[in-house]
Amino acid sequence: MHIVDWILVVSLNGAIIVYGFYLSRNVHTSADWFLAGRRLPWWLVGISMYATAIDTSDLIADSGASYSLGFSFLVLNWVGVVAGWALAAFFVCLPMYRAGMYTNAEYLEARFGPSVRVICALIQVQYRTLVLGIIGMTIFLTMTIICEWPPGRAWGAVTGIAVVAAVYTAIGGLRSVAVTDALQFVVMTVAALVIWCVVFEKVGGLAGVERRLAEADPNLPAQMLHAGHDNIAKEDVSDLFTKYDEAEATRRVERKLLLGGHFDADHQVIIRRTPAGFFSLAMVIAGLAYSIVNHTQSMRMFASRNEWHLKMSAFAAGSVLIAMTFFNLTMGIMGRALHPLSEALPLEKNDSIYPYLVSQVNTIGLKGIVVAGIFAAALSTYDSIGSSLSALLTRDVYARLFVKQRDDRHYLRVGQWLTPVIIAISFLYLPFMEGGMVLFYLELTSTFVIPLLTLYLMGTFTRVHRRSGVVGLLAGAAYGVWRLAALFVADSYGIAIMPSILANTHAAYPISMAVTAGVMLLISLFVGWEKRGHFLHEEKAAWLRASQSKVQQLEDSRASHQAPHGLFARGLPALLVILAVVLGCYLSFVVFW
Repeated sequence: MHIVDWILVVSLNGAIIVYGFYLSRNVHTSADWFLAGRRLPWWLVGISMYATAIDTSDLIADSGASYSLGFSFLVLNWVGVVAGWALAAFFVCLPMYRAGMYTNAEYLEARFGPSVRVICALIQVQYRTLVLGIIGMTIFLTMTIICEWPPGRAWGAVTGIAVVAAVYTAIGGLRSVAVTDALQFVVMTVAALVIWCVVFEKVGGLAGVERRLAEADPNLPAQMLHAGHDNIAKEDVSDLFTKYDEAEATRRVERKLLLGGHFDADHQVIIRRTPAGFFSLAMVIAGLAYSIVNHTQSMRMFASRNEWHLKMSAFAAGSVLIAMTFFNLTMGIMGRALHPLSEALPLEKNDSIYPYLVSQVNTIGLKGIVVAGIFAAALSTYDSIGSSLSALLTRDVYARLFVKQRDDRHYLRVGQWLTPVIIAISFLYLPFMEGGMVLFYLELTSTFVIPLLTLYLMGTFTRVHRRSGVVGLLAGAAYGVWRLAALFVADSYGIAIMPSILANTHAAYPISMAVTAGVMLLISLFVGWEKRGHFLHEEKAAWLRASQSKVQQLEDSRASHQAPHGLFARGLPALLVILAVVLGCYLSFVVFW
């Protein structure tokens, strides 16, 4: 890149980071650090939710997914995430907000007992540090492909960005994170729109995309430009026939077919087909899990000024996400039109399509804006995940189980010091992402996160018994672990320990929910159902109880502060959120189906 490009990258992101340090001067208590003192307006909460959701994994890893899956992958954001924000704002997170909770794991203790609370915190650490690992990999691809840096220097840049994000997050807390997220949102949005326009013109518009896809494969336009088609996954096994004799290679292919698929001998690929409905359902469930289970989202809702602002934040985040999902993820589809699968991409990864497209831009300054946007997206999620996971570990593990009697300043410092530790953990995932970042994410999400999503939904919308929570959670996770083990055993030992439908990556999402919910319902049928009543929960440990009381006092003093009056104003958040959900469904299941 030209020196002008680097000046743009450093100045745009550097100014935002410096401002983040400046905001840290107002952090004095744990409520300031974890919840921004509940002072954030709806538009800032919503933009911060969006900026956290759209990180470099969306710009790069998710573009790699849309390079392979086309418009069917956009259902995850358009329907799943938007609907998840709606459910969280109006049903799941609302009682937590009223109870003065700091984390969504606290709810699970109130509803299902302390064991589920701790398990939830640990699952979220696994789930979200995985996302940080994906971000690290996307920064690495950016530096090696766009900036043409050698691997050692590129990993140094990844480490440097992680360290910077850890430091200003640890000092500034949620208010600093939310405000810098909003500023980073501007940079990443401008960058995304600029590079999209450049590539859109290069490919010749939508007509050019369709024509180029058809030239590569007559069936490809229907597969890439519509969500209503079966998902076809292809695994190249030609290397087996290169490494081994034909008999041994055939035997290894037969092992891979034990859990579904058929072998195309002419092209030496294994083809696995998932019906369109099943695949779309899996994407919707994955999106719901992101919005509801993910404490980086609920933490921002908890920082809202009042309930009206909390509900409106779902509209702010959802409306921006619907628009920007189109621009961000169609980059992968346009990349597929310009560079078919038959062409070797850098590092032989579909995940590299976004930085590869950027690397083809030669205009001085333009490339710098795009790289600045990628860095801004990475920083906005590094800081968000770092702060939210430190809150979970501090309140739901450290203060709940180990150290219960210290003062507020002690727990504030613990949360600050845990932030860099959490970001460092993310580097442990990097060796496992060679097969594709999003595919690795989907495999682990269906194992641990979907049972947790089911607990939130069952706890909110049913009266299942309190004791059903931990058993249902363990049953759902056991199915997920069994499925992963089945894939390994079949490939390594040639033994099928699970029917092929249960082993399908996308079918695993609704199956995991069914297993978890079914066990919870079964237990409740024998043990009994919880009584109807108000949601009440009081922490028992000294600091947890004191900090909860302080937040409840903030809510009482601001209950009517800046809250609109009148029937229409009170109903406006519900109306706008419903319109956003309907729009996402219309785009997914009508326009692009």
